[in-house]
Amino acid sequence: MSTHTTASVVCTGLSFAWPDGTTVFEALDWTAGPGRTGLIGLNGTGKSTLLKLVAGELSPAGGTVRVEGEIGYLPQNLALDTALRVDEALGIARTRAALHAIEAGDAAEEHFAAVGEDWDVEERALATLGQLGLGHIGLDRTIGDVSGGECVLLRLAALLLRRPDVLLLDEPTNNLDLRARHRLYDAVAGWHGVLIVVSHDRELLRRVDQIADLRADGIHGYGGGFDAYEEAVATEQEAAERMVRVAESDMKRQKRELAEARSKLAKRVRYGNKMQASKREPKIVMGLRKREAQVSAGKHRIMHEQKLEEARERLDEAVGHVRDDDEIRVDLPFTAVPKGRQVLTLREAELRCGARAHLDVHGPERIALTGPNGAGKSTLLRTVAGQLAPVSGEAVAHVPLRYLPQRLDVLDEDLSVVRNVARFAPLATHNRIRAQLARFLFKGARADQPVGTLSGGERFRATLAALMLAEPAPQLLMLDEPTNNLDMASVRQLGEALAAYEGALVVASHDVPFLREIGITRWLRLDGELTALDPEELEEV
Repeated sequence: MSTHTTASVVCTGLSFAWPDGTTVFEALDWTAGPGRTGLIGLNGTGKSTLLKLVAGELSPAGGTVRVEGEIGYLPQNLALDTALRVDEALGIARTRAALHAIEAGDAAEEHFAAVGEDWDVEERALATLGQLGLGHIGLDRTIGDVSGGECVLLRLAALLLRRPDVLLLDEPTNNLDLRARHRLYDAVAGWHGVLIVVSHDRELLRRVDQIADLRADGIHGYGGGFDAYEEAVATEQEAAERMVRVAESDMKRQKRELAEARSKLAKRVRYGNKMQASKREPKIVMGLRKREAQVSAGKHRIMHEQKLEEARERLDEAVGHVRDDDEIRVDLPFTAVPKGRQVLTLREAELRCGARAHLDVHGPERIALTGPNGAGKSTLLRTVAGQLAPVSGEAVAHVPLRYLPQRLDVLDEDLSVVRNVARFAPLATHNRIRAQLARFLFKGARADQPVGTLSGGERFRATLAALMLAEPAPQLLMLDEPTNNLDMASVRQLGEALAAYEGALVVASHDVPFLREIGITRWLRLDGELTALDPEELEEV
């Protein structure tokens, strides 16, 4: 194993395409040295693909990936066998068994070979589990006994025990509750060596040393964490927009000068024709002057046309440096709920998960629903939506509502975006649906794409559009972990859409910065019972 100080990842001329010919990268150059790097970018730019190439799980079509040091890789989706014991999942079962055999008096050579120098493996394993908040699990439990969030931390614990030089994490906080997220934040903050983490979790990205922004033209590096990155990008944007204004002004000037050149040419032609008609000079002299004037005027016109084309190219280049800043625009007056109107009632409701909930929601409240994984937040939302009946008590919505599940499985994969929205608003005209979809950034041919071909961010926007444009207009909108797997731009667009929504909101999420940005008015925690929560206590839950 190499030392952390010499570990690195170097990508040179890296190219990759999927079997259908879709290009992901072309001639990508990038180097990641010691320190914590947050790898960000729009959905579909290839962040997870890049990690798989670095990890050796995919082979590049061209170029090279050179890694100095041992790699530890935590992919987004990796299911563990529920029959595995915890020590097997940690990769220490053989060493641990040999240790126990030696302690029992069996001095067989193979046991000492299995242990090697790792005599403290149990202590290190328990200490690592404790660091990640898993000290209560123990090494003899089976994976089937732990929650999904604990499984993610367990996989991270297995990597930390190996002490790799290069640690690759792909969206590690997805589906982790707040307590588990903070355990992971601490592990990342204390990491020494090369760490590359793909994430949209701003709290996690605030703990890295640099940001690598993957775009269509390559990776752009920024020193510092996410706050420094946002500040740098804002400065870049201001400069790029100034360049656009200068380029637009230059192009207008070149257009004006070209028009003046054409006008002068036309005047010269008219003057030459007039002189020829009056025959004031010999025909041969007039013909020579006419040709000279035409050549001179032609050169003058061509020069201005070239300058105009150059101005256009400068404008195109300037526009290319301005990042896409499209915003979802929501103006749905029928979703508005008068202040104080009863929106939702939960009366001594016992949920299928065993939790109990008592709640009154009035318009236009914005409620954050927090709590540990497995507490029943999704069950509560599905109960309110009418998909599940409470075991006892009642759950009554007093206004039209729509529910956005985590899986985004409410749309028909084979139908276009337009036809999917039409299913939710059968009385709306085709033109009205298209006009409203344009507000959700589905303009022209984009609205005719089959849902099955959309990226993650596009699918989310299409689902949100279908629910918010539904008839009757929803006055209560319930969202279940809406920012999971969304890139930064999509999270921003969602926040803007919800800021403009005038109905009541109930949002189940562990993304605290997002919840704060959408103007939550009441914070609730579900853990056996539904209780009020002081937002200042969020880091403790």
